[in-house]
Amino acid sequence: MADPYGTLAKRISRWCGRPSTFLFALCVIVLWIVSGPLLGFSDTWQLVINTSTTIITFLMVFLIQNTQNRDTAAIQLKLDELIRATQGAQNALLDLEELDETQLEDFRRRYERLATTARGRLSEGQPDTDTPEP
Repeated sequence: MADPYGTLAKRISRWCGRPSTFLFALCVIVLWIVSGPLLGFSDTWQLVINTSTTIITFLMVFLIQNTQNRDTAAIQLKLDELIRATQGAQNALLDLEELDETQLEDFRRRYERLATTARGRLSEGQPDTDTPEP
């Protein structure tokens, strides 16, 4: 059985991303504004919208984070597959997101050096289309 929270989060995030959901939220706010004069702009009138939006925002943070984590994991797996399937690619770059900051910084510096060298070659009128070792 699939993760119930993940399934619910996916469904809610898809629903919340629709234009009709935005229009619904906009209508709720317009109704709240229109009801202001009828309710005398009371403290309760203000508390209703403040409390509602705070609760919805609080819950949406977790749903968005769940969706973002799932999307990021899928993208990383796709990138790992592209690296794995590309002849001549550096397999050491697979699962790079799991390295600690020091190891990531080492890789970043290697690729910065490659970029600097390639820009230098371009400025000299040479191509930068080779595949040098990092």
